[in-house]
Order: sequence, then structure tokens, then C-alpha cells
Amino acid sequence: MSSQLRRWRDAASLLLAAAKPGRLPRSPLGSFDYELLLLQRSSRSGFMPGAYVFPGGLLEAADFSADWLGLLPASPQCGLGLVKPPPPGSRRAPLFAAARERMGSPLPGEVAFRICAIRETFEEAGILLLVPRRAAGSGPAALLPAELLPPAAELGEWRRRVQQDPGCFLQLCRHLGCVPNIWALQEWSNWLTPVGRAGRGGRRYDTAFYLCCLEERPPRTSQDDQEVTAFLWSAPPEAIERFKSQEMWFAPPQFYELCRLCNFSSLHELHKFSSDRALEGCERWLPVMLTASDGFIQLLPGDELYPEDPDYTEEKKIIMSTDKKVEDLMKEGSVFHRIVIKNIHNIAVHVNIQAKYKHINPLMINSDCSDCNSRL
Repeated sequence: MSSQLRRWRDAASLLLAAAKPGRLPRSPLGSFDYELLLLQRSSRSGFMPGAYVFPGGLLEAADFSADWLGLLPASPQCGLGLVKPPPPGSRRAPLFAAARERMGSPLPGEVAFRICAIRETFEEAGILLLVPRRAAGSGPAALLPAELLPPAAELGEWRRRVQQDPGCFLQLCRHLGCVPNIWALQEWSNWLTPVGRAGRGGRRYDTAFYLCCLEERPPRTSQDDQEVTAFLWSAPPEAIERFKSQEMWFAPPQFYELCRLCNFSSLHELHKFSSDRALEGCERWLPVMLTASDGFIQLLPGDELYPEDPDYTEEKKIIMSTDKKVEDLMKEGSVFHRIVIKNIHNIAVHVNIQAKYKHINPLMINSDCSDCNSRL
């Protein structure tokens, strides 16, 4: 698999959920007691310009630095629990081994990807997910007390330094006597860029998605006005409503994950679910595009139309297309794991297969209507 994925660049993204005092306004799904951080990409970006995304970015060599071993707990996995061995014949996401071999570092890949997600969240949103070194490994998802943080101007200067040189993030942690709170991040999903959807320069991404639940919303959130031009804290149903009204747009993976989060109106329930299944891992998903006469369908593993041998390298130049309409394809099918795309503001998730690794399917929400059906 690693040889097939040389065209991909490793990345990490963070679904950051935070409690908000008082329950949020009711939606068709009820009241939610938490919000999710969404960042708007610059219109100048070569990949998904203007889209709202979760914090995250490319894995850097600094995230794999062996120097982290001097800060993190002295254990083979830096205090992280190992994921369970994958069952025979499974497609569990091999997120870490290939990248670790490439970087030539003794730091475990599951640690480096988490450091990347935390560093990028600081660079893009100014939020520091650190924990005092003496408390490392205890795992509470709480922010650093204000008295442990430098003044805002000094912290802003550190942020600029980290943006220019990712290695400065390790220096910042040493300066504060803290470590990245890797224990608060739970493995959530793994998405690959579909064939034909590469960004500028033909780049495709192998992205690890993590989930982190915070006890409170960070007191300060700010865009960097470079990669990110705006931010929003929003409950998942509220974000989908904004998407329907064309106030913002999401790429299919973000829409899928927002629909999945709609299963949880309580931050406590979400945290418990993600923690309980944390050691199970997740699948690596390569969406395969099927072009219909009036739209597109992104096929995901388990769908009856998903190819047995998906084109990871684009060398096969396989193009899936049909003269049929999307509606006809839906009527003819019976086993679904797909995202139907009429246009960038008209997306629907259809899934009726059993989720693997004790995960949960998204609620099937059509972005062009208010109908919300229960998970199958």
C-alpha cells in the first residue's frame, strides 16, 4: 500500500468540539450542548478555496523529531495505548508506518500525526492544546490555565515563528514546560483525496482525522489571515443549516463527518463514544467518483458499486461514468455507502451498511431539504 500512496502527502486534521454554557438553539435534531470549530480557507488556496474545514495541515519533519522523546513520557508509545491488531482481511488505515519509515524517526507515527494536528490548530486558530509536562498522560481535555500562558503579544510572536518554522513548536513547548496533549485526541477517520480532485500541483492528501472534546471553548480564537480568513464555532446541525442556505460550503468529507456528529447532541456522549472505540482504529477511505448525467456520486468502501480494485495511483486512468441520472442510480441500488453531489450546496449522504471498528454511520441528511432520518 505504501508504494501506491507515494502520490499522497500525509496530513492531519482535528475535529475540535467544545462545551458551551447553556444549550444551543434547538434544531430538527434537538438541542446540542457543544460547538465545533470550523475554519474558512483562503480564496487564494490551491486546494478547496473558500471552503470551511477543520483545523489541520501537512505533516512536517519537525512533527517526527526525535527530540520530542525528551519531552514526552518515556515509554515505547509515549504514553499512548496501542490500537488493536486489525482482523484478517480488514482495511484498517495504515496511517503511520509508511510515514514513520520515510521520516526515519523513532517517534511513533500515531504520536507524530497528533502533534501535527495540535501544531496546525495553533498555527491556524491560535489555540494551544497543551498540558503541563508533569501531568502528561493524564488525558483530561482541558485548556492550559491563563497563568501558564505568556502574554498575548508574546504568544502571537510564537505563533508567527511556528508558522514560519514548524520546529519552533517544540521550542515553545520547552519554553512553557508543557507537551502537546496527544492523549486528548482520539482517532476518528482517514480520508484520501479522490482521483481527479487533486489540488494545485496535482497534490493528493492522506489525512488522519482526530476528535478532541474540550471542557470549555477557548477564550481566544483567531484566524491567521493567511491560510484561514474566518472562523466559526457551530453545532453540527447549525453548520449544516448554514450550508443549506449557502452561507458556507464544505467538501464531501467534512459534510459526511458533520452528519456523523449529528448523532451526538451531548459532548459527554460524544467523548465517551470516541474514547470507548479509540483503540479500534478506522478504515482508510478512497472515495471513487461516479459521474452521472446530472451530478456525481462519491462511492465509499462497502457500497455495491465500489470497485474491487480502486485506482490509488491514477495510472489506470479508470473513469466511472453513466448516462443515467442520480435518481435512477439510487432507485436501482440497495447497498449504499455514498455521497450524492448535485452541486456544491446540494449534497446527501446515503449509507445502510454496518459501520466497522465500532464506529457509527452518519445521519442521512440531504442538504437541500430539512428532512432528517435516523441512522440505518
